[in-house]
Amino acid sequence: MSVYFEDHSVEAGHGRRSLRAGAVVITARLLIAVIQILTLLVLARLLSPEDYGLVGMVTAITVFAPLLVSLGTPDAVVQRAHIMEKEISALFWVSVALGCSVAALMAACGPLIARFYGEPRLISIAAISALTFVASALSCQHNTLLRRAMKFKELAAVEVGANLVSAITAIAMALYGLEYWALVLRPVLLACFIAVGVWLRCRWVPGGPAMPAGAKQMLRQGLYLSGFSVTDYIAGSSDRIAIGYRSGPIPLGYYQNAMFIYDNLSALLVLSAHNVAVASLVKAQHNLDELRRLWSKALSTLEFYAMPAFGVLAVTGSDLIVVLFGKKWSGAGVIISILALRGIPHAVERTQGWLHVSAGRTDRWMRWGFLAMCMQFIALFCGLPYGPTGVAVAFVVSTFITFIPAIAYSGAPFGIGVTDVISVVWRPLTAALLAAAIGFALRFTVLADLSPILRIVVLTLAYVGVYLTIIVGVLREHAPLQLLLGLVKDAAPARFARYVSTWRFLER
Repeated sequence: MSVYFEDHSVEAGHGRRSLRAGAVVITARLLIAVIQILTLLVLARLLSPEDYGLVGMVTAITVFAPLLVSLGTPDAVVQRAHIMEKEISALFWVSVALGCSVAALMAACGPLIARFYGEPRLISIAAISALTFVASALSCQHNTLLRRAMKFKELAAVEVGANLVSAITAIAMALYGLEYWALVLRPVLLACFIAVGVWLRCRWVPGGPAMPAGAKQMLRQGLYLSGFSVTDYIAGSSDRIAIGYRSGPIPLGYYQNAMFIYDNLSALLVLSAHNVAVASLVKAQHNLDELRRLWSKALSTLEFYAMPAFGVLAVTGSDLIVVLFGKKWSGAGVIISILALRGIPHAVERTQGWLHVSAGRTDRWMRWGFLAMCMQFIALFCGLPYGPTGVAVAFVVSTFITFIPAIAYSGAPFGIGVTDVISVVWRPLTAALLAAAIGFALRFTVLADLSPILRIVVLTLAYVGVYLTIIVGVLREHAPLQLLLGLVKDAAPARFARYVSTWRFLER
């Protein structure tokens, strides 16, 4: 068990190890995204928009389970230079007690939820969905110990396997005519499978409940993280609650599936990097020059690939929805195209936690979360009269306003300011937006009469070609491609690696 409780230190090859860990996590997220999208493709054809809207009224609450039961302690544990087993045991029992309490409270509130929406079926849905809180509590600290030890391969295996098994189970339930229950039980089963998996991978057994001083300090720091998580959750769920209350389950079903695609792409490209980035940066927290160098390199690499991914989704989203899920879901097409534009700056804003946690200033993260929540409420208020599409447009505008201040605020303890942020992100941001403008122009002019599948292919190729021409050919941004080639060389068999090393054109 000593590997899970070792002190932080920067060892030789730390940057390369972090890069490989990031590649593992992103690969796992890609597999999970493929599983989830294929599952959605099948379930969307077996179930109705009303089924999705009905379950979405409750999952807007249960999606918060992992954040609530942990009280923000995972990042606090990872950030801490020295931990002891008795401290983690204390945090484990706090999470379990909280998870069980919240589950009981949610089940008891089922009738109130049903009365709020005017939908009696939500009583039983709320009671079953509450089990997610218990399962999430049981896996929280084991998951955290694996993260702190940078055992991301083990975590990847657990998460991919759990998603696959829960997806197969949900599809089987839908085929047997269980309708919305397939959607209700899938996240519950997923949380249970993850709990079993992390316990098998991390054989640490918690001791008796106690509360040493170190655990109290981590709880205090974690409560600030929970404060941000609460505000972020409220901001992220208020749109679905408001749309469901104002417009009913069918428009919410369209919005829910559009957000599902958006959230999965964000989780794949951005959120999956959080655990690796924090685990890497905290080891350099006492060497500011090295930390700033690692941060700049990580952020520029992430945005080089994340921004164009959202750009491609923006220009192809309307066709993609119809091709994947059928014409009955066409109402979600415009929504996902608009939301994807938000993803271009959002991919930057969502990295603010890297610096807040590394600095041990989660109190600042909580304050920013409150400000961001207020901005989201203003955007929701402005967009809601125009339906789900108006909400999506308002969110795009608000994110473009806040994304640079968000990172500058998080980087202040390390001397990272607005100019530093702009110097890192302006190249991929410029290339992604220009490529999107050209893509939309092509879609509604010369490509307007093509079939949806052919238009998706042509637009994707055109977007990627324009983006690479601008960022590599004009703006001379080569480093992220060099890093990718380095990873390919490391992973490729020896007889192929020598061919990768001959690609010197990127070094000019």
